[in-house]
Amino acid sequence: MALWLQYFIVALAVLVSAGVVWKKQFPTSWRRSLSALALALLRRRSLTAQRLGRRLAPSGSAASAACGGCDNCGPAPTKRR
Repeated sequence: MALWLQYFIVALAVLVSAGVVWKKQFPTSWRRSLSALALALLRRRSLTAQRLGRRLAPSGSAASAACGGCDNCGPAPTKRR
């Protein structure tokens, strides 16, 4: 295997893992960045870029916008004795 291919695979693995950490540790920053990227793609004239922008745009649910997206905003269930 060529040395450049090994470096490419390692760099790709590092970028993917950094993205996962960013998404898990900083969800608000991740969401804002994704929204900005989607908005920039939607403003372009290219249909392919607009499709990608629609796909990257975060969902518009009210619960995830308020707290960061754990989807568990309801009251905790009461314990029965």
